[in-house]
Amino acid sequence: MNGICTLANDTVYDQLIALLNSIEVILGSNIPVCIYPFDDQVQQIQAEIAKRPNVFMYEDIASIQRWDEFMQAAAPERLNRQKFRLYGAHRRFCAFDGPFEMFIYMDADTLAMNSLDTVFDKLDESDFVVYDFQFTDPTKVYNLLCPKLLEVFEQERINSEIFCSGFYGSKQGLFDGDTREWLLSQLQSGDAEILYAGAGEQPLLNYMVMNTRINSYNFARCLPDNVKTGCSVTSQHFQMRDNILYDKGNRLTYIHYIGVQPDLIRRVCAGENIEFPYRDLFLHYRYLREPEKRPIFREPLISYTDVSAPNLLQRVLRRLRINL
Repeated sequence: MNGICTLANDTVYDQLIALLNSIEVILGSNIPVCIYPFDDQVQQIQAEIAKRPNVFMYEDIASIQRWDEFMQAAAPERLNRQKFRLYGAHRRFCAFDGPFEMFIYMDADTLAMNSLDTVFDKLDESDFVVYDFQFTDPTKVYNLLCPKLLEVFEQERINSEIFCSGFYGSKQGLFDGDTREWLLSQLQSGDAEILYAGAGEQPLLNYMVMNTRINSYNFARCLPDNVKTGCSVTSQHFQMRDNILYDKGNRLTYIHYIGVQPDLIRRVCAGENIEFPYRDLFLHYRYLREPEKRPIFREPLISYTDVSAPNLLQRVLRRLRINL
C-alpha cells in the first residue's frame, strides 16, 4: 500500500487542515494519509481526523521511540525545545518503518497542487525522490567551513544531491537497525561536525541519504527548464487559476509555505489582516469544508515581513517611537 505522510501537532493545526483539504481535492478522498505526532499535543488533530476516514495517526510507539533514541544519539542538541522550534521534526523518519511500502512525505505547511503519480512512478526506479532547489544553497544543510566536509562528500555531490526535507518520496525499510547503527558510528566518529547547526532534522536526513548512497532523483535538476516549476512561496511570480498555482504555464506539484510561521497563520485565521504570499490560496484550502468560518478582515493590511522579520530601519523607528 502507498500513501501520504505528514508531521504535525496542534501548533500547526490550521496548516494541517489546509494540507488535508488540498490532498482531498487534488489526490482524492481515498488516498491514505498518516500523521506522525510531532509531540503529545495532538488533541485538536485527533478530533479533526475522526471526521476523515482516510487519515490516521501513527501509533507505533516502539518505532517512535527508536527514532527518538536515534536523534538523541545523532544530534542531541536538536532536541532542545528552548533552542529549536523543530525539536520533534525527526519523527518523520518513522515513515521508513511504515505503514506504507512507498510514501510521499509532505510538511504540514505544504499544499498539494497536482497529481503525485509521477513521484510514485519514479520510486519504481529510485529509492528517494525530491522536487526542490535546496541544492543551490548547501549552507542550510552542511557546515561549508568544516574541513572534514570534503573528506566525507565530494564537492560535486554537495552541489547536486542536497534537498529540502519538506517534500520527498521514499520507501519502507531503507534505514534498518544495522544501517542506523552504522550511521551513528560515523556521526559519533566526527561526521556530526559537518552538519549545519541551525536546523532540525534536514541536515541529518541529507547526511543519511547521501552517506548510504541511496539511489536518489531530483525533478528540479532533471526536468527540462521549460517544464520544471518552483515550489516555494518565496517565488512571487506564480499565477493562480481555479485555486491552483502555475509557474510560467506549468502546474506546480506542491507549494511550500516555508518561512511563514505557525503563529502568524494562527493570527490570520483569528482575523488579523496580515498578508503573506499566496494567502488567498491558503485560506481557500484551510476553510474549504467550513467557508462560513473564513475570517473577514476589517483592519488595514499588514505585510508579514513587518510582523515576522522587521529590517534594521523598522527596528530603529520602533525604538525611537518607544523612546518618544
